[in-house]
Amino acid sequence: MSYKIPESVLVVIYTPDLQVLLLERADRPGFWQSVTGSLDTLEEPLALTAAREVAEETGIIAGEHQLTDWGHAIQYDIYPQWRHRYAEGVTRNTEHWFGLRVAEALPVTLAPREHLRYKWLPWQQAAQQCFSGSNAEAIRQLAWRAGGAGAPGTAKESDACRRAAIGGQP
Repeated sequence: MSYKIPESVLVVIYTPDLQVLLLERADRPGFWQSVTGSLDTLEEPLALTAAREVAEETGIIAGEHQLTDWGHAIQYDIYPQWRHRYAEGVTRNTEHWFGLRVAEALPVTLAPREHLRYKWLPWQQAAQQCFSGSNAEAIRQLAWRAGGAGAPGTAKESDACRRAAIGGQP
């Protein structure tokens, strides 16, 4: 059996007026979240993981928008109901945060095995709707990240992040 790698990305997809895209999990109806996903290999660049997961879960091509590595990572306990996806004894995951700024609320093509519905909400409502506290915190940080120094939309993206978002190698 192939196990998930306990290193992942969280991608907050948002518009200039801070509308945030949320997806409802197919395996847990009522659980809303941003795009998330694990590395496919230990060598996979994080920005490539982020761009791949966005495309797989929403149909949005990150390279056509502004993908930014927020330079922030957290560790959290993997929910017990999902630990069977990981090698025996793995109980913690490291999650790296990214933002993807799109020009407007876009239609989304869901991966039906992963998500049931999507919605765009103002960032405050989106943060309240998330089942995950860390996802809610990432969305709450969007207000200062999108408007302050070093924020998405104002910070210089890394060349590796930019190349990965358009499908190139970092």
